Amino acid sequence: MTQTSETKKDLPVNWYKFLYVAFVLFSAYFLLVSRDLSSAVSNLGIALIFDPFDQKMSWGKRPIWQRAWLLIHVSLVLVGFGFMIFSK
Repeated sequence: MTQTSETKKDLPVNWYKFLYVAFVLFSAYFLLVSRDLSSAVSNLGIALIFDPFDQKMSWGKRPIWQRAWLLIHVSLVLVGFGFMIFSK
């Protein structure tokens, strides 16, 4: 039995940054213009998929400001989900 391996092709880092910023802007639009908290929070969560920093660098080797940025981003998503759940 032969084993085949699929190679994953990564996007260039510029695309990750572009998509990250795009989803953060979508989130701001839904929050400020449409007043749709659920869409804003979900787009903000999707933005985390596109880590704007070097994804090949392990978490422990990243500069502290990058770790802080991503932790604040996750915190905002969790607070948004909390508002969605407990505000009704």
